[in-house]
Amino acid sequence: PLARRRLPPQVKRVKPAAILAFLVLATPCMAEDSAPPPQEVAAFGESFKQAGTAGTLVLGDPDGGALRVWNPGRAATRFIPASTFKIANSLIGLDCGAVKDVDEVLPYGGKPQMIKEWEKDAPLREAMKISSVPVYQELARRTGKERMAKGVAALDYGNMKTGEVVDRFWLDGPLEISAVEQVRFLGKLLKDELPVKRETMKTVRGIIPTETVGKTVIHYKTGWGTATKPQIGWIVGWVEREGKQHPFALNIDMEDIKDAGKRMVILKACLKEARLL
Repeated sequence: PLARRRLPPQVKRVKPAAILAFLVLATPCMAEDSAPPPQEVAAFGESFKQAGTAGTLVLGDPDGGALRVWNPGRAATRFIPASTFKIANSLIGLDCGAVKDVDEVLPYGGKPQMIKEWEKDAPLREAMKISSVPVYQELARRTGKERMAKGVAALDYGNMKTGEVVDRFWLDGPLEISAVEQVRFLGKLLKDELPVKRETMKTVRGIIPTETVGKTVIHYKTGWGTATKPQIGWIVGWVEREGKQHPFALNIDMEDIKDAGKRMVILKACLKEARLL
């Protein structure tokens, strides 16, 4: 199995070429397609250095070319997905009929929330944009433990562990996923290759937040995992430019919410280096 939180010392001493080979083995669908081995892009690391944080970036190629990676060891390490799981949560909930559509309003429960914007009932269309945890917890409860476990397994999402608490497993564990696995999952979403209805995939793609920079559209979902030390910040999605879609996944170490803005800053710097921005 992939490492959970920190790679053991013997893995850290492995040469970069060996780690990159491991990434291919860790992504069987890519290996089956005879995809070229991932390429480590040292220039991406400068953006993490300037932000003063450790992290990783995996950038996919829409034409089946090599993954471009910074920090390959970390790219293969699983972390709690936090709110990036809202993408999978939406796919599963919609496909099994736990919610009729993305405009059905779900209750937040009436309790005080850490973010004031979450203290309102909302449909998935809005809840995705504001990353409302309580609304998506309600969706998970309506889906139920059995259907959720089957859905996560069908999506081949990370370690596929949903545990016993249906509305917390992506926030506290045991669910974990690596940046490489995030890119594999998103690549299938973009190509309508996930085991859910095609209309469901199209609908979920349509509610993910976007930011337009020149000729580039960044489709992204953030995540902030507070159950570990250091905390983990995610930003995953895909970049649309000149008619092509490049899936990506980035995660960083965070001390607290003040580091949240670093995710997009680093991502944009790396995309500029990759000539996608």
